[in-house]
Amino acid sequence: MSFDDAIEALSTDALKFVSDGQILGLGSGRAATAFVKSLSRLVRAGDVDIRGVPTSLQIKMAAQLGGIPLVEADQVGCIDVVFDGADQIDSQGFVIKGGGGALLRENILIGMAEKVVIMADSSKFVTNLARPVPVEVHQLARTSAIQKITDLGGRPSLRKLERGYPFITENGNIILDCDFGTITEPESLRQKIIAIPGVMECGIFTRIPDVIYMADIGGRFETIVR
Repeated sequence: MSFDDAIEALSTDALKFVSDGQILGLGSGRAATAFVKSLSRLVRAGDVDIRGVPTSLQIKMAAQLGGIPLVEADQVGCIDVVFDGADQIDSQGFVIKGGGGALLRENILIGMAEKVVIMADSSKFVTNLARPVPVEVHQLARTSAIQKITDLGGRPSLRKLERGYPFITENGNIILDCDFGTITEPESLRQKIIAIPGVMECGIFTRIPDVIYMADIGGRFETIVR
């Protein structure tokens, strides 16, 4: 089962939310990369004059390759539209992100955005969030954060690379992937996790997206506007 055709189709459709002179947040992952490729064609054709704010080195390189002018988040006061993917989306619009490790930068951009557009395939949509929650933690707080997350009912696991080394984010932090089972109160759980000293960001995003794209097989997609 492949969602590639639908991801490509919706990434082109999402260009309708792009206007001349805007500052755009560029998220990370498969859907965001597809959007960057579509945006690159628009920029190269001279149809829009925009600036992009990347959330990761991966998306920064893709944008540079596509000729998209870039600025950093600390150079702008706000972002017009953020285009990003998701690891899981519940029926209320709450999202789990951070599978690629860019959750801190992604949430900063989403917090700065006037509009948020999320793109994901239909396998990511659930009634209640239920996948492990990525939590970005300062290295000095590794042991204490593991204990406090365990006290909250989670089962934290240090994210590692294939060779066994700890995964280090672009911000120099570690990630704990924390299994809380089915999450029925995502806002409350996020607040408790964020309150732990040394936690830099939690992968539960509680800003409800303005637009959600759901890709399906066969090149089809659905647009949900909230």
